[in-house]
Amino acid sequence: MSEAPETMSEPESMSEEEETLPPPAAADSDDDAPSPPPPPPLMDAEQQMRLLEALLFASAEPLDEALLAQRLPAGADLLALLRELRQHYAGRGVELMCLERRWAFRTAPDLAPWLRPKEDVQRKLSRAAVETLAIIAYHQPVTRAEIESIRGVATSKGTLDLLMENAWIKPGRRRETPGRPLTWVTTEHFLDHFGLAALRDLPGVEDLRAAGLLDARPVLASLRPGSGDEDPQPAAEDEG
Repeated sequence: MSEAPETMSEPESMSEEEETLPPPAAADSDDDAPSPPPPPPLMDAEQQMRLLEALLFASAEPLDEALLAQRLPAGADLLALLRELRQHYAGRGVELMCLERRWAFRTAPDLAPWLRPKEDVQRKLSRAAVETLAIIAYHQPVTRAEIESIRGVATSKGTLDLLMENAWIKPGRRRETPGRPLTWVTTEHFLDHFGLAALRDLPGVEDLRAAGLLDARPVLASLRPGSGDEDPQPAAEDEG
């Protein structure tokens, strides 16, 4: 009796577990992204001093303490660093100076005669500009009417414009009086230009008299707050 032919068995179906397997996950794209830079190393006091010195040297203008504190590492003792840096440069050709809580390197005052340019300045301030600047410096905040009252003559707009171009004065707050007149005050550049740490370092009347300024310009004799004479109708501007 012949054997029955063998029948090929059908392939076994995939198990339910294999059918439900999710496809392999794609590679995370974040793996290819560059890793963030490592945090900067902690600075010791010497490194903080070097950074402070570099910040002051690189700036063309005096830097205030708030800005310096932001640029230094957290926890740095700014005032102690400034005191140490100032002491380090004391007596040198360049010294660290404080101008109303703003710090800058400046040449030593005793070297000024050797550093002044020899050429003559082509444009000098007029008498009116010098008197106006002096009145603003000693009486600030002061209005234009008060300047004219002290000088006894009208103040032209060009005089104030010239002082503003030199960045020596700027508008201040308006007075809470009828008309709310604008006041004028000196700037930090004024202090820096004339080598003053603060307004209290302005020369007194005796210093001005010793320098001969009071004799040459009688208006400057009133450079004490509240000492100006009232003159409700000033004369025309004298630019001599």
